[in-house]
Amino acid sequence: ETDTFDTFMESSWYYARYCSAQNDQAMLDPEQANYWLPVDQYVGGIEHAILHLLYSRFFHKLMRDEGLVESDEPYKRLLCQGMVLADSFYREDKTGKQTWYSPADVESEKDDKGRILKSVLKADGKEVIHGGMTKMSKSKNNGIDPQQVIDLYGADTIRVFTMFAAPPEQTLEWVDSGVEGAHRFVKRLWTLVQENASSDNIVPLDKNKLSSDQKKLRRVIHKTIEKVTDDVGRRQTFNTAIAATMELLNHLQKAPQDNAQDLAVLREGINTLVLLLAPIAPHICHVMWKDLGHSNEVETAPWPVAEAAAMIEDEKLVIVQVNGKVRAKITVPADAAKEQVEALGLAETNVQQHTEGKTIRKVIYVPGRLLNVVAN
Repeated sequence: ETDTFDTFMESSWYYARYCSAQNDQAMLDPEQANYWLPVDQYVGGIEHAILHLLYSRFFHKLMRDEGLVESDEPYKRLLCQGMVLADSFYREDKTGKQTWYSPADVESEKDDKGRILKSVLKADGKEVIHGGMTKMSKSKNNGIDPQQVIDLYGADTIRVFTMFAAPPEQTLEWVDSGVEGAHRFVKRLWTLVQENASSDNIVPLDKNKLSSDQKKLRRVIHKTIEKVTDDVGRRQTFNTAIAATMELLNHLQKAPQDNAQDLAVLREGINTLVLLLAPIAPHICHVMWKDLGHSNEVETAPWPVAEAAAMIEDEKLVIVQVNGKVRAKITVPADAAKEQVEALGLAETNVQQHTEGKTIRKVIYVPGRLLNVVAN
């Protein structure tokens, strides 16, 4: 009989065994185990932090003392993911015993802010009590069947929603409207790709022939690359990474397509968007990458790199105020001196209308942001 250890024993060193899969003569293959270990990233719920993580650290130190591994710790980095919450519903009998019903079996009436006013069981139309947002559990019968939601929206929508709804270490409230919002985002991305995938007018991007607006769009593209790379790789805040891709999608949908360089910049942005979202929505990005004409797989394509030169702003939008009220907006060179900005601001028709017949007492300039004219 070989199955003699308790599950806790075996699950406490499985990560090391994975590194020794080709060795069937010993508990571990020291060469392979020491090559791969320690694990770069451990992700687990809070219960794991006080159970499995505690045990695996103990066993790892035991294996170290026995000469099986060289590292002191099994994992380099820990992320404790938050709980998933969902609405719960129940009825009480005369004895106070509670019977819990799945949210899928309940129909709710909500106010304009999405708060539940009344809920009834679909089976009999009779009212049930709303138990509030609670941790998904078998006891509350408020777990959501992933397959049902996947059948309705697709797996990528669910992945986008769960990663966008909250930072990974915080609780996530499962709400249908949030899932629908993620689905709309995925469909908008799909539409943009399909509208541009078949274009045969795409020429190589010429960075020396870009207009001011084209440079602005490239700046947004490369700042998005920089942010998403940092959010995913260092900060592990996937929700803000997705938010950045949503903002980029808004810019790309509004981008002009009047000439060859417009289309070249737009295609750069679309390719970037698909690459950035590939780890989060892999299935649809796999198809879109092929539709865009790439011969390789999106999962093997290099991660985009932010170009420092593309992120340099050569122009600034400056708000012009007269006595604290906005009267104009001007675009100036990024390195423009105060005197140049002041002259451009005072030349604006609306500014002149509000300073006519008045004495200009002071001009305050916040570089690259604000020009405030004080006049009376």
